[in-house]
Amino acid sequence: MTEYPTSQEGPQPVASGGGTDEAGHGKAPIAATEAVRTHAAGAGAGPAAEPGAAAAAAASDVRAARSAAGSASGLPRPRGAASAEVPAAAGSGPGQNHDNARPREAEDAHDGTAPPTGPGPAAAGGGGGTAGLHGAGGAPPAGGGGPDATAARREGDRLRFVGAATRRIARGIDLDEIVLGLCRATVPTFSDAILVYLRDPLPVGDERPVGPVVLRLRRTDRLRPIDDLTDISSTIGAGMDLAGAAGATGELDFSQLPLVGPQGDLPAAELCEIRPGGALAEVLRGVRPVFGSSAAARAALPELLGLDHPLPRGNRAVLAPLRGRRRVIGAAVFLRSPERPAFEQNDLLVAAQLATHTALGIDKAVLYGREAYIADELQRTMLPDSLPQPTGVRLASRYLPAAETARVGGDWYDAIPLPGSRVALVVGDVMGHSMTSAAIMGQLRTTAQTLAQLDLPPAEVLHHLDEQAQRLGTDRMATCMYAVYDPVAHRITIANAGHPPPVLLHLGGRAEVLRVPPGAPIGVGGVDFEAVELDAPAGATLLLYTDGLVESRLRDVWTGIEQLRERLATTAQLTGLDHPPPLEALCDDVLDMLGPGDRDDDIALLAARFDGIAPSDVAYWFLDPEETAPGRARRFARRALTRWGLEELSDSLELLVSEVVTNAVRYAERPVTLRLLRTDVLRCEVGDDSPQLPRQRRARDTDEGGRGLFLVNRLARRWGATRLSSGKVVWFELPLPGAGDRR
Repeated sequence: MTEYPTSQEGPQPVASGGGTDEAGHGKAPIAATEAVRTHAAGAGAGPAAEPGAAAAAAASDVRAARSAAGSASGLPRPRGAASAEVPAAAGSGPGQNHDNARPREAEDAHDGTAPPTGPGPAAAGGGGGTAGLHGAGGAPPAGGGGPDATAARREGDRLRFVGAATRRIARGIDLDEIVLGLCRATVPTFSDAILVYLRDPLPVGDERPVGPVVLRLRRTDRLRPIDDLTDISSTIGAGMDLAGAAGATGELDFSQLPLVGPQGDLPAAELCEIRPGGALAEVLRGVRPVFGSSAAARAALPELLGLDHPLPRGNRAVLAPLRGRRRVIGAAVFLRSPERPAFEQNDLLVAAQLATHTALGIDKAVLYGREAYIADELQRTMLPDSLPQPTGVRLASRYLPAAETARVGGDWYDAIPLPGSRVALVVGDVMGHSMTSAAIMGQLRTTAQTLAQLDLPPAEVLHHLDEQAQRLGTDRMATCMYAVYDPVAHRITIANAGHPPPVLLHLGGRAEVLRVPPGAPIGVGGVDFEAVELDAPAGATLLLYTDGLVESRLRDVWTGIEQLRERLATTAQLTGLDHPPPLEALCDDVLDMLGPGDRDDDIALLAARFDGIAPSDVAYWFLDPEETAPGRARRFARRALTRWGLEELSDSLELLVSEVVTNAVRYAERPVTLRLLRTDVLRCEVGDDSPQLPRQRRARDTDEGGRGLFLVNRLARRWGATRLSSGKVVWFELPLPGAGDRR
């Protein structure tokens, strides 16, 4: 006998009795197929054949083929009165309740749904239950037994079908794939139609529902009615007849017949709220599948499907609850048309097996979806939501996980604004692709942000990161690149801890790999980190990345770095040598260099376009910490505004500069610095050697001081104070005239 495969991976070896294809669609036995082919050949032999008669005869042949497919599936025909008895165990496999009673010869010979269409006993018996088991003519194969052997073969076919169907269901990894696998495995081999209802929303793990239990129709599949198949040419294909749809083995492949889905046109209710204590709730609580003709199902099905949904008579419907690990999560309804034999008692065991495997698969899919959501959220929160927009530099970034099944990794990037309009650029890579790697990455990123706010040199930042990694554990290893860009000096200082070197794309299209001391990875301990200071000309683009971009199983890291350099140079030439390529497009173009086998690791990419600040837009002074310093600061600020044509800001700027400089002189022991920057805003920075940060407070009516920062907060667009290794910097910004106040 043949197996009942459930996917379309090619034909399987078939015995003379027929079988199914890989998708679980039934194939008519050779006897029925030969009858269809004989009729099709006879209809096409004479040119005077009537089109209407040919269509009617073809429809009759389809009925015969479908009936033969049902008998060939190994699912026995009813033996007398239908039974609504519930099986002993919902999860019992078929074969535990074998029915070896002799089938009625009249039913095995002919069920009245498909009249004989060709000569010979095979055509006459095409709709019988034994035709699909014994081959053409209904005779047992050589060496076979009597009715008991026939029943045993049917049970064997049923077991093979259940095995193939559960394998088809188990292939799915997400919810839709599992439900689709159930539908494709059962239609038309086990039933002519199926409706799958699932709870909305689906519970996850130990979650308990807080509201009423609602079932939503997730998917329906069914064969089209026979009346829709009378036009054979339009159904199977232009210029093809029904016999042409048969495979090389002479079997009619039902997978070529159209299905209706996912929602189809079955008039079933979209939503169903389960009433506590109702008929549907009792059936679902019982877990075991029941026939549609049972008293419980007759009351439960209208509640589930709606009062307008037609239900077949007799045992042609099965209601199977879908129970997961802890609770019922839905229900499946299997339906058979009147042209097909009704369900038998053993079919309840088949339905129970299919429902159990489907429910457990859905449970796993929901848990996997929750884990994937947690991983995505964790990775998203570990990385910056958006990059800052510091003065004198433009930024763009990308992050790609290693694979859909490994969405969490240890790669990160960051851009941290620093005092003096500088910006720190950070890219790091923690070893591994687990939740632990992501957690360590988050701690190192937070540590790097804290160290950056202290305005430590890049080498010192890496040294403290190395100490932090050792405190986290002995095997906490990571690589990191830390760079500080100064748009006023047009310089960049870079320190490296075992990371791939950055690539600098010049304005003229030349790309070079910067020579940065490699250093040891973070977490090794006992090593020194060296920083280098390089030119950062205006219009140049710095690319920081992790090793996943340049290293894979197919290439070493230095080959990948050279390919990256060439890719940047080619992109710059395409966009023109007089202007740099757009940052976002450049990042996308860099990622396009990855081939099918180049995604072995997650990728973090940070691109920085150096615009710089022109020297003519910068004014800088040193003020001795004495009583005359605030007056001198007001005069210097007024002159700078006159040179820039910003006299409208004189009153506000002089007032704020006087207040901030007065506060600095009070605590400073060394000269105070005053700097004005003209970009898209007017920025003022006042630095001193006192580490104590000023705090805004509400002054009392009798206080002589304490109102300076209150004025700064009211008049400035933004303001802040940052502690440095040598003191602090207090800064504020004023909007340029005509730019509007964007506070």
